[in-house]
Amino acid sequence: MKIIPGGVTAPAGFRAAGLHVGIRRNKLKKDMALLVSDVPAHVAGAFTQNMVQAAPVIYDRRLCQNVGMCQALVVNSGVANTCTGEQGIHDAEAMAAHVGKSLGIDPSTVAVASTGVIGMRLPMDVIQSGIDMLVPELSYSIDAGVDAAEAIKTTDIYKKEIAVTLEIKGQQVTIGGMCKGSGMINPNLGTVLSFITTDLNISSELLGKVLKSDVVDTYNMVSVDGDMSTNDTVMIFANGMAGNEELLETDDDFPAFVEAIRYINRAFVRAIASDGEGATKMFQVDVSGMPDKDTARHLAKAIVASNLVKCAMYGADANWGRIVCAMGQSGVKFDPYRVDIEIASVAGHLEIVKHGVTTDYDEKEASHILSEKQIKLKAHMNMGDEMATAWGCDLTYDYIKINADYRK
Repeated sequence: MKIIPGGVTAPAGFRAAGLHVGIRRNKLKKDMALLVSDVPAHVAGAFTQNMVQAAPVIYDRRLCQNVGMCQALVVNSGVANTCTGEQGIHDAEAMAAHVGKSLGIDPSTVAVASTGVIGMRLPMDVIQSGIDMLVPELSYSIDAGVDAAEAIKTTDIYKKEIAVTLEIKGQQVTIGGMCKGSGMINPNLGTVLSFITTDLNISSELLGKVLKSDVVDTYNMVSVDGDMSTNDTVMIFANGMAGNEELLETDDDFPAFVEAIRYINRAFVRAIASDGEGATKMFQVDVSGMPDKDTARHLAKAIVASNLVKCAMYGADANWGRIVCAMGQSGVKFDPYRVDIEIASVAGHLEIVKHGVTTDYDEKEASHILSEKQIKLKAHMNMGDEMATAWGCDLTYDYIKINADYRK
Protein backbone atom coordinates (compact mmCIF):
# COMPACT_ATOMS: atom_id res chain seq x y z
CA MET A 1 0.00 0.00 0.00
CA LYS A 2 1.24 3.46 -0.93
CA ILE A 3 -0.05 6.85 0.18
CA ILE A 4 -0.69 9.19 -2.76
CA PRO A 5 -1.90 12.78 -3.12
CA GLY A 6 -5.63 13.44 -3.24
CA GLY A 7 -8.92 12.40 -1.75
CA VAL A 8 -12.27 11.27 -3.16
CA THR A 9 -11.27 12.01 -6.77
CA ALA A 10 -8.10 9.89 -6.63
CA PRO A 11 -9.82 6.64 -7.73
CA ALA A 12 -10.74 6.29 -11.41
CA GLY A 13 -14.13 7.61 -12.47
CA PHE A 14 -14.93 9.96 -9.58
CA ARG A 15 -15.59 13.69 -10.03
CA ALA A 16 -16.27 16.23 -7.31
CA ALA A 17 -17.02 19.88 -6.68
CA GLY A 18 -17.44 22.14 -3.66
CA LEU A 19 -18.71 25.72 -3.49
CA HIS A 20 -20.28 28.36 -1.30
CA VAL A 21 -23.88 28.42 -2.52
CA GLY A 22 -25.46 30.56 0.18
CA ILE A 23 -26.56 28.16 2.94
CA ARG A 24 -24.06 29.59 5.42
CA ARG A 25 -23.72 33.27 6.19
CA ASN A 26 -19.95 33.36 5.80
CA LYS A 27 -19.31 33.66 2.07
CA LEU A 28 -15.72 32.53 2.55
CA LYS A 29 -16.86 29.07 3.68
CA LYS A 30 -17.89 26.49 1.11
CA ASP A 31 -21.19 24.88 2.11
CA MET A 32 -22.14 22.32 -0.51
CA ALA A 33 -20.34 19.40 -2.15
CA LEU A 34 -21.18 17.05 -4.99
CA LEU A 35 -19.49 13.71 -5.67
CA VAL A 36 -20.28 11.73 -8.84
CA SER A 37 -19.15 8.38 -10.22
CA ASP A 38 -19.04 7.80 -13.97
CA VAL A 39 -20.95 4.56 -13.41
CA PRO A 40 -23.22 3.35 -10.59
CA ALA A 41 -21.10 2.22 -7.64
CA HIS A 42 -21.73 -0.45 -5.06
CA VAL A 43 -22.37 1.25 -1.72
CA ALA A 44 -22.38 0.41 1.98
CA GLY A 45 -22.95 2.62 4.99
CA ALA A 46 -22.81 2.85 8.77
CA PHE A 47 -24.97 5.38 10.58
CA THR A 48 -25.63 7.01 13.94
CA GLN A 49 -27.22 4.95 16.69
CA ASN A 50 -28.77 8.07 18.25
CA MET A 51 -32.53 7.54 18.66
CA VAL A 52 -33.00 10.94 16.99
CA GLN A 53 -31.85 10.50 13.39
CA ALA A 54 -31.53 13.10 10.68
CA ALA A 55 -33.66 12.82 7.55
CA PRO A 56 -30.59 12.15 5.35
CA VAL A 57 -29.57 9.28 7.65
CA ILE A 58 -33.01 7.68 7.27
CA TYR A 59 -32.88 8.26 3.51
CA ASP A 60 -29.34 6.87 3.05
CA ARG A 61 -30.00 3.85 5.23
CA ARG A 62 -32.89 2.94 2.92
CA LEU A 63 -30.69 3.50 -0.14
CA CYS A 64 -28.01 1.14 1.18
CA GLN A 65 -30.51 -1.53 2.19
CA ASN A 66 -32.92 -1.38 -0.74
CA VAL A 67 -30.85 -0.18 -3.71
CA GLY A 68 -27.25 -1.05 -2.90
CA MET A 69 -25.98 1.17 -5.72
CA CYS A 70 -25.07 4.85 -5.72
CA GLN A 71 -23.86 7.14 -8.49
CA ALA A 72 -23.85 10.53 -6.76
CA LEU A 73 -23.67 12.09 -3.32
CA VAL A 74 -24.74 15.62 -2.41
CA VAL A 75 -23.73 17.11 0.95
CA ASN A 76 -24.65 20.41 2.54
CA SER A 77 -23.21 22.04 5.64
CA GLY A 78 -24.87 24.64 7.86
CA VAL A 79 -28.26 22.95 8.26
CA ALA A 80 -28.57 19.39 9.62
CA ASN A 81 -32.11 18.60 8.38
CA THR A 82 -32.79 16.93 11.73
CA CYS A 83 -36.04 17.08 13.72
CA THR A 84 -37.79 18.48 10.65
CA GLY A 85 -40.57 15.89 10.51
CA GLU A 86 -41.87 14.26 7.36
CA GLN A 87 -40.98 17.40 5.44
CA GLY A 88 -37.31 16.72 6.17
CA ILE A 89 -37.56 13.36 4.40
CA HIS A 90 -39.31 15.04 1.47
CA ASP A 91 -36.52 17.64 1.31
CA ALA A 92 -33.83 14.94 1.27
CA GLU A 93 -35.71 13.16 -1.51
CA ALA A 94 -36.04 16.45 -3.40
CA MET A 95 -32.28 17.01 -3.15
CA ALA A 96 -31.66 13.58 -4.64
CA ALA A 97 -34.26 14.13 -7.35
CA HIS A 98 -32.72 17.45 -8.38
CA VAL A 99 -29.24 15.92 -8.58
CA GLY A 100 -30.61 13.02 -10.62
CA LYS A 101 -32.35 15.36 -13.04
CA SER A 102 -29.31 17.63 -13.36
CA LEU A 103 -26.96 14.73 -14.08
CA GLY A 104 -29.38 12.58 -16.07
CA ILE A 105 -29.08 9.65 -13.68
CA ASP A 106 -31.52 7.58 -11.63
CA PRO A 107 -32.41 9.67 -8.52
CA SER A 108 -32.73 6.48 -6.47
CA THR A 109 -28.93 6.17 -6.80
CA VAL A 110 -28.25 9.59 -5.27
CA ALA A 111 -27.19 9.74 -1.61
CA VAL A 112 -27.73 12.81 0.56
CA ALA A 113 -25.94 14.07 3.68
CA SER A 114 -26.34 17.16 5.83
CA THR A 115 -24.51 18.66 8.80
CA GLY A 116 -25.13 21.79 10.82
CA VAL A 117 -27.78 23.25 13.09
CA ILE A 118 -30.52 20.88 14.28
CA GLY A 119 -34.18 21.88 13.97
CA MET A 120 -33.92 24.08 10.89
CA ARG A 121 -35.46 23.21 7.53
CA LEU A 122 -33.24 23.19 4.50
CA PRO A 123 -33.52 26.30 2.32
CA MET A 124 -34.59 24.26 -0.70
CA ASP A 125 -34.42 27.12 -3.17
CA VAL A 126 -30.78 27.68 -2.21
CA ILE A 127 -30.10 23.93 -2.22
CA GLN A 128 -31.49 23.47 -5.73
CA SER A 129 -29.71 26.50 -7.16
CA GLY A 130 -26.55 25.27 -5.42
CA ILE A 131 -26.80 21.92 -7.17
CA ASP A 132 -27.15 23.77 -10.47
CA MET A 133 -23.96 25.69 -9.63
CA LEU A 134 -22.04 22.55 -8.66
CA VAL A 135 -22.75 20.38 -11.71
CA PRO A 136 -20.70 22.48 -14.18
CA GLU A 137 -17.82 22.56 -11.69
CA LEU A 138 -17.46 18.77 -11.43
CA SER A 139 -13.89 17.68 -12.08
CA TYR A 140 -11.62 14.65 -11.73
CA SER A 141 -8.82 16.86 -10.38
CA ILE A 142 -7.22 16.68 -6.95
CA ASP A 143 -8.28 20.29 -6.37
CA ALA A 144 -11.93 19.34 -6.92
CA GLY A 145 -11.60 16.75 -4.18
CA VAL A 146 -10.10 19.41 -1.92
CA ASP A 147 -13.05 21.73 -2.62
CA ALA A 148 -15.51 18.98 -1.70
CA ALA A 149 -13.62 18.21 1.52
CA GLU A 150 -13.70 21.91 2.43
CA ALA A 151 -17.42 22.18 1.71
CA ILE A 152 -18.51 19.49 4.17
CA LYS A 153 -16.78 21.15 7.16
CA THR A 154 -18.65 22.98 9.94
CA THR A 155 -16.49 23.94 12.92
CA ASP A 156 -13.55 21.93 11.58
CA ILE A 157 -10.32 23.88 11.27
CA TYR A 158 -8.74 21.51 8.77
CA LYS A 159 -9.99 19.60 5.76
CA LYS A 160 -9.54 15.87 6.11
CA GLU A 161 -8.74 13.77 3.05
CA ILE A 162 -6.53 10.85 2.13
CA ALA A 163 -5.76 8.49 -0.76
CA VAL A 164 -3.86 5.23 -1.07
CA THR A 165 -3.11 2.79 -3.85
CA LEU A 166 -2.44 -0.95 -3.76
CA GLU A 167 -2.46 -3.96 -6.08
CA ILE A 168 -5.46 -6.27 -5.94
CA LYS A 169 -5.88 -9.27 -8.25
CA GLY A 170 -3.24 -7.93 -10.62
CA GLN A 171 -4.71 -4.43 -10.96
CA GLN A 172 -3.73 -1.14 -9.38
CA VAL A 173 -6.61 -0.10 -7.11
CA THR A 174 -7.05 3.31 -5.52
CA ILE A 175 -8.99 4.25 -2.39
CA GLY A 176 -9.70 7.86 -1.48
CA GLY A 177 -11.71 9.62 1.15
CA MET A 178 -12.88 12.82 2.78
CA CYS A 179 -14.14 13.29 6.31
CA LYS A 180 -15.42 15.98 8.64
CA GLY A 181 -15.71 16.02 12.37
CA SER A 182 -14.77 18.42 15.13
CA GLY A 183 -17.54 18.65 17.72
CA MET A 184 -20.50 16.51 18.82
CA ILE A 185 -18.18 13.55 18.41
CA ASN A 186 -19.05 10.39 20.29
CA PRO A 187 -20.06 8.07 17.46
CA ASN A 188 -21.49 4.70 18.28
CA LEU A 189 -21.78 3.13 15.08
CA GLY A 190 -19.23 18.38 14.94
CA THR A 191 -21.02 15.22 13.36
CA VAL A 192 -18.84 12.62 11.71
CA LEU A 193 -19.35 12.46 7.96
CA SER A 194 -16.92 10.15 6.18
CA PHE A 195 -17.06 9.25 2.50
CA ILE A 196 -14.69 6.73 0.95
CA THR A 197 -14.37 6.09 -2.78
CA THR A 198 -12.62 3.26 -4.58
CA ASP A 199 -12.36 1.95 -8.12
CA LEU A 200 -12.27 -1.62 -6.80
CA ASN A 201 -14.74 -4.20 -8.09
CA ILE A 202 -16.43 -5.54 -4.94
CA SER A 203 -20.02 -6.29 -3.95
CA SER A 204 -22.13 -4.06 -1.70
CA GLU A 205 -22.56 -6.98 0.69
CA LEU A 206 -18.83 -7.47 1.17
CA LEU A 207 -18.26 -3.71 1.42
CA GLY A 208 -20.82 -3.62 4.21
CA LYS A 209 -19.14 -6.48 6.02
CA VAL A 210 -15.75 -4.76 5.85
CA LEU A 211 -17.18 -1.45 7.05
CA LYS A 212 -19.19 -2.98 9.90
CA SER A 213 -16.18 -4.87 11.24
CA ASP A 214 -13.99 -1.77 11.11
CA VAL A 215 -16.16 1.01 12.57
CA VAL A 216 -16.21 -0.68 16.00
CA ASP A 217 -12.46 -0.08 16.29
CA THR A 218 -12.25 3.29 14.53
CA TYR A 219 -15.20 5.71 14.41
CA ASN A 220 -16.83 4.12 17.47
CA MET A 221 -13.63 4.70 19.44
CA VAL A 222 -13.24 8.47 19.10
CA SER A 223 -14.69 11.08 21.44
CA VAL A 224 -14.34 14.86 21.41
CA ASP A 225 -17.15 15.98 23.69
CA GLY A 226 -19.23 12.90 24.52
CA ASP A 227 -22.23 13.95 22.39
CA MET A 228 -23.48 11.50 19.75
CA SER A 229 -24.61 13.31 16.63
CA THR A 230 -27.93 12.74 14.91
CA ASN A 231 -26.20 12.79 11.52
CA ASP A 232 -23.19 10.44 11.83
CA THR A 233 -22.65 8.79 8.45
CA VAL A 234 -19.86 6.67 6.98
CA MET A 235 -20.28 5.48 3.39
CA ILE A 236 -18.08 3.59 0.92
CA PHE A 237 -18.59 3.74 -2.85
CA ALA A 238 -16.92 1.18 -5.17
CA ASN A 239 -17.36 1.70 -8.92
CA GLY A 240 -15.20 -1.17 -10.22
CA MET A 241 -13.35 0.99 -12.75
CA ALA A 242 -9.93 -0.39 -11.77
CA GLY A 243 -10.88 -3.36 -13.93
CA ASN A 244 -10.05 -6.11 -11.44
CA GLU A 245 -12.03 -9.31 -11.16
CA GLU A 246 -14.56 -9.04 -8.35
CA LEU A 247 -12.80 -9.24 -4.99
CA LEU A 248 -14.11 -12.05 -2.81
CA GLU A 249 -13.64 -12.65 0.90
CA THR A 250 -11.74 -15.85 0.14
CA ASP A 251 -9.20 -14.12 -2.13
CA ASP A 252 -5.58 -13.77 -1.02
CA ASP A 253 -5.75 -10.00 -1.59
CA PHE A 254 -8.83 -9.47 0.58
CA PRO A 255 -6.87 -8.84 3.83
CA ALA A 256 -4.86 -6.13 2.05
CA PHE A 257 -8.08 -4.29 1.16
CA VAL A 258 -9.38 -4.63 4.72
CA GLU A 259 -6.10 -3.24 6.06
CA ALA A 260 -6.23 -0.30 3.61
CA ILE A 261 -9.75 0.61 4.76
CA ARG A 262 -8.63 0.37 8.37
CA TYR A 263 -5.63 2.58 7.63
CA ILE A 264 -7.86 5.26 6.10
CA ASN A 265 -10.42 5.13 8.89
CA ARG A 266 -7.75 5.28 11.59
CA ALA A 267 -6.18 8.26 9.87
CA PHE A 268 -9.57 9.97 9.86
CA VAL A 269 -10.36 9.33 13.52
CA ARG A 270 -6.94 10.60 14.55
CA ALA A 271 -7.53 13.71 12.46
CA ILE A 272 -10.97 14.18 14.03
CA ALA A 273 -9.51 13.94 17.53
CA SER A 274 -6.69 16.33 16.63
CA ASP A 275 -9.19 18.81 15.18
CA GLY A 276 -11.61 18.67 18.11
CA GLU A 277 -13.28 22.00 18.78
CA GLY A 278 -10.77 24.16 20.62
CA ALA A 279 -8.38 21.24 21.02
CA THR A 280 -4.66 21.76 21.54
CA LYS A 281 -3.74 18.08 21.99
CA MET A 282 -4.76 14.67 20.72
CA PHE A 283 -4.40 11.72 23.05
CA GLN A 284 -4.56 8.01 22.35
CA VAL A 285 -5.65 5.50 24.98
CA ASP A 286 -4.41 1.92 24.77
CA VAL A 287 -6.10 -0.51 27.16
CA SER A 288 -4.47 -3.94 27.20
CA GLY A 289 -4.60 -7.10 29.27
CA MET A 290 -8.37 -7.61 29.26
CA PRO A 291 -10.12 -10.99 28.90
CA ASP A 292 -12.16 -9.87 25.87
CA LYS A 293 -12.17 -7.17 23.20
CA ASP A 294 -15.50 -5.58 24.14
CA THR A 295 -14.51 -4.79 27.72
CA ALA A 296 -11.18 -3.39 26.51
CA ARG A 297 -13.04 -1.12 24.09
CA HIS A 298 -15.44 -0.02 26.82
CA LEU A 299 -12.63 0.96 29.18
CA ALA A 300 -10.65 2.81 26.51
CA LYS A 301 -13.73 4.75 25.41
CA ALA A 302 -14.57 5.61 29.04
CA ILE A 303 -11.16 7.21 29.49
CA VAL A 304 -11.21 9.33 26.32
CA ALA A 305 -14.78 10.43 27.03
CA SER A 306 -14.02 11.66 30.56
CA ASN A 307 -14.13 15.45 30.79
CA LEU A 308 -11.84 15.34 33.83
CA VAL A 309 -9.24 13.34 31.89
CA LYS A 310 -9.58 15.78 28.98
CA CYS A 311 -9.01 18.72 31.33
CA ALA A 312 -5.98 16.98 32.83
CA MET A 313 -4.52 16.58 29.35
CA TYR A 314 -5.06 20.27 28.67
CA GLY A 315 -3.28 21.17 31.90
CA ALA A 316 -0.47 18.63 31.36
CA ASP A 317 -1.47 17.20 34.74
CA ALA A 318 -0.68 13.53 35.40
CA ASN A 319 -3.69 13.18 37.67
CA TRP A 320 -4.02 9.44 37.16
CA GLY A 321 -6.86 9.21 39.65
CA ARG A 322 -9.11 10.62 36.94
CA ILE A 323 -8.14 7.76 34.62
CA VAL A 324 -8.87 5.15 37.26
CA CYS A 325 -12.12 6.90 38.17
CA ALA A 326 -13.27 6.87 34.52
CA MET A 327 -12.57 3.15 34.27
CA GLY A 328 -14.23 2.47 37.60
CA GLN A 329 -17.52 4.05 36.60
CA SER A 330 -17.58 2.38 33.17
CA GLY A 331 -19.46 -0.67 34.43
CA VAL A 332 -16.62 -3.00 33.43
CA LYS A 333 -15.40 -5.34 36.16
CA PHE A 334 -11.64 -5.31 36.82
CA ASP A 335 -9.20 -5.55 39.72
CA PRO A 336 -7.94 -2.03 40.57
CA TYR A 337 -4.84 -3.52 42.19
CA ARG A 338 -3.68 -5.10 38.95
CA VAL A 339 -3.76 -1.86 36.95
CA ASP A 340 -0.55 -0.37 35.52
CA ILE A 341 -0.66 3.06 33.84
CA GLU A 342 1.98 4.66 31.62
CA ILE A 343 2.09 8.03 29.87
CA ALA A 344 4.14 8.62 26.72
CA SER A 345 4.92 11.17 24.01
CA VAL A 346 7.92 12.21 21.93
CA ALA A 347 9.24 13.76 25.17
CA GLY A 348 9.56 10.33 26.80
CA HIS A 349 7.56 7.75 28.71
CA LEU A 350 6.85 7.21 32.39
CA GLU A 351 5.06 4.57 34.44
CA ILE A 352 2.90 6.45 36.93
CA VAL A 353 0.85 3.58 38.40
CA LYS A 354 1.99 0.04 39.26
CA HIS A 355 -0.48 -2.53 40.62
CA GLY A 356 -3.02 0.20 41.34
CA VAL A 357 -0.79 2.52 43.38
CA THR A 358 1.45 5.46 42.52
CA THR A 359 5.07 4.89 41.50
CA ASP A 360 6.13 8.17 43.15
CA TYR A 361 6.97 9.51 39.70
CA ASP A 362 8.50 12.92 39.09
CA GLU A 363 5.65 15.41 38.51
CA LYS A 364 7.80 17.74 36.39
CA GLU A 365 8.85 14.90 34.10
CA ALA A 366 5.23 13.78 33.79
CA SER A 367 4.08 17.30 32.96
CA HIS A 368 6.84 17.60 30.36
CA ILE A 369 5.61 14.41 28.66
CA LEU A 370 1.99 15.60 28.72
CA SER A 371 2.88 19.01 27.26
CA GLU A 372 3.30 17.54 23.76
CA LYS A 373 0.64 17.79 21.04
CA GLN A 374 0.22 14.02 20.78
CA ILE A 375 0.05 11.87 23.91
CA LYS A 376 -0.45 8.20 24.71
CA LEU A 377 -2.09 6.87 27.87
CA LYS A 378 -1.51 3.16 28.37
CA ALA A 379 -3.52 1.15 30.88
CA HIS A 380 -2.52 -2.48 31.32
CA MET A 381 -5.16 -4.40 33.29
CA ASN A 382 -3.22 -7.69 33.71
CA MET A 383 -6.37 -9.80 33.30
CA GLY A 384 -5.99 -11.28 29.80
CA ASP A 385 -4.60 -10.78 26.29
CA GLU A 386 -7.11 -8.49 24.55
CA MET A 387 -6.61 -4.79 23.88
CA ALA A 388 -8.34 -1.78 22.34
CA THR A 389 -7.45 1.76 21.31
CA ALA A 390 -9.47 4.97 21.54
CA TRP A 391 -8.75 8.57 20.56
CA GLY A 392 -9.72 11.88 22.11
CA CYS A 393 -8.62 15.45 22.65
CA ASP A 394 -8.19 17.87 25.50
CA LEU A 395 -11.03 20.10 26.71
CA THR A 396 -10.21 23.80 26.56
CA TYR A 397 -11.75 27.20 27.18
CA ASP A 398 -12.08 27.62 23.41
CA TYR A 399 -14.46 24.63 23.20
CA ILE A 400 -17.01 26.59 25.22
CA LYS A 401 -16.50 29.73 23.14
CA ILE A 402 -16.85 27.89 19.81
CA ASN A 403 -20.08 26.21 20.85
CA ALA A 404 -21.53 29.25 22.60
CA ASP A 405 -20.99 31.31 19.44
CA TYR A 406 -21.88 28.55 16.93
CA ARG A 407 -25.04 30.18 15.54
CA LYS A 408 -23.78 33.76 15.61
